[in-house]
Amino acid sequence: MVNNKLNKSKKFFSFKKNNWQSWILVILIVIIFIIFYMSKLNSTINISERRFQKMLVDDDIDKIVFVINHNLIEVSIKKESILKYQSELNQQKILDITKGPHYSFKTPSPKVFNDNFSRIESNMNIENRIGYISEERSDFSGFLFSWGFFLFFLFGFWLLVRKISGSGGSNSQIFSIGKSKASLFDAEEKLKVTFDDVAGLQEAKEEIKEIVEFLKNPKKFTDLGGKIPKGALLIGPPGTGKTLLAKAVAGEAHVPFFSLSGSDFMEMFIGVGSARVRDLFKKAKEKAPCIVFIDEIDAVGRSRGKSQMQGVNDERESTLNSLLVEMDGFTTDSGVIVLAATNRPDVLDKALLRPGRFDRRISIDKPDILGRKEIFAVHIKSLKISKNVDLKKLALQTPGFAGAEIGNVCNEAALIAARKSKKFVNMSDFQDAIDRVIGGLEKKTKIIPSEEKVVVAYHESGHAVTGWFLSFANPLVKVSIVPRGVSALGYAQYLPKEQSIYQVEQMIDDICMSLGGRVAESIIFGKISTGALSDLERVTQIAYSMISIYGMSEKIGNISFYNLNNSESSFSKPYSEDTSKTIDSEVRDLISLCYNRTEKLLFSRIKELRIIAKELLKKEVIFKSDLERLIGERPIIKKL
Repeated sequence: MVNNKLNKSKKFFSFKKNNWQSWILVILIVIIFIIFYMSKLNSTINISERRFQKMLVDDDIDKIVFVINHNLIEVSIKKESILKYQSELNQQKILDITKGPHYSFKTPSPKVFNDNFSRIESNMNIENRIGYISEERSDFSGFLFSWGFFLFFLFGFWLLVRKISGSGGSNSQIFSIGKSKASLFDAEEKLKVTFDDVAGLQEAKEEIKEIVEFLKNPKKFTDLGGKIPKGALLIGPPGTGKTLLAKAVAGEAHVPFFSLSGSDFMEMFIGVGSARVRDLFKKAKEKAPCIVFIDEIDAVGRSRGKSQMQGVNDERESTLNSLLVEMDGFTTDSGVIVLAATNRPDVLDKALLRPGRFDRRISIDKPDILGRKEIFAVHIKSLKISKNVDLKKLALQTPGFAGAEIGNVCNEAALIAARKSKKFVNMSDFQDAIDRVIGGLEKKTKIIPSEEKVVVAYHESGHAVTGWFLSFANPLVKVSIVPRGVSALGYAQYLPKEQSIYQVEQMIDDICMSLGGRVAESIIFGKISTGALSDLERVTQIAYSMISIYGMSEKIGNISFYNLNNSESSFSKPYSEDTSKTIDSEVRDLISLCYNRTEKLLFSRIKELRIIAKELLKKEVIFKSDLERLIGERPIIKKL
């Protein structure tokens, strides 16, 4: 036990190579403290000028020193008079009581002190007059603390820079801040993610698999004269699986894999980004053939020359220039493949996108119904699900969901089932999870006044009836007046069709369905409320898109202002004031037409509107089967 304590103490006080900075810091603090303490021990006793004058008259003073630059008078007592002041001097803990100075005081100005001193000495005998010595003196303690704390600050800043740069080992240097922060995955640190874990991205996987196969068996392609692509850019909305696909590449490829983010190049110090780019490719060339993955490359690859003040040094531009040279310059090594991902390809520099740097652009879109079914199958592998879970039905109920959102649905379903103490996750848990992801957390305890609840019921009934009797509207799934999320007091869920092209009739029916809630309030109560905010936002967006983007207006014609409106360099509208007024007028006319059309429909179906509203007030949630039971099958209407 004693030996263990001794070993620990020896280990604590041992001088280690990796913590010598801490020892220097401790020693510096101790030295400053000792000097400060010693200066306090040798300090004088502060007295008043009146007492000084009494000492002078009593002939107790041996020497007077006037420190001019501090307006300080130091007084030394005669040896024969020390006994008279010994008790006072002992309390001050002066080391050598026989040496002065013993007392000191401040004077307002040299002239005041000189006048007072001359007046007192004029009344004294000539043999008792001692005069005073004037001198200038530098304060060693002030010098020590001014420069000592400055050096202490520099030393602390140096340690901070070393820590920020990620250096702490025996081979660390202050210039390591310019080193690359890329994580290396090789044979020893291989990721377990494979292409089997990536679902719903069949075309993208085929493109990526070809690059991996080239690295594994390059002779198959080089025999025919082919060359490996120097780079591949993964483009797609957030959550669609770009980073997951890169992880699968790292898990499948038997070559070194460097992974980092575009923001890892950027730093507050000028020139650091370029240095990190050069260091990254230097390490990659040493490990070639290898893959470099840059996630969110738009952080460093934005178009040059935009939104930059004249004469300002842009660190991001110099970093991008270094990246362009390393990817395809005079000293380019063909053994390094750059894999990058972004959800904003429109802001990337054109020089970065050209062939020779990124030869392939792999588009990763949100999955269709088959892709969503495959993604559900991947995520439920780790869940204990019941036999009634239908993956096809779940895929149908989640249109527009990305892979990350589907993963969130599966996780929420498991949490909901665990909250209810179930042994398996069943279909109802998945339904609740989908509702939570779409509408937010259900607020069962929120108290809503009965008047507001009636308004919400008729509002949601207006949406349901309008969508039910419009042939091009999306099929209804459920209607709820249970509060969810931040401000949603109710919502109607529809099942959008899997399509990429929309016709005018479909978009008009979509506007009418969104206006159904506002029109129902106006018909039933004779007044409107603020509950249609999100509906009006959607209506305005669709209407302006039809007029100014898709060319669906006779007055505007077949003109689209989409690319011009989204240009970063434009500070004004890309059309004249007259065109702007025409667009606004066309949007108002279109929305008015849809409003009148919806009003005409709901007036003719007011009986069905009241039936559904009463059912909602009774059950709070109704489904498609309830509408079929209450108001009959959905008719097929070509025109109103």
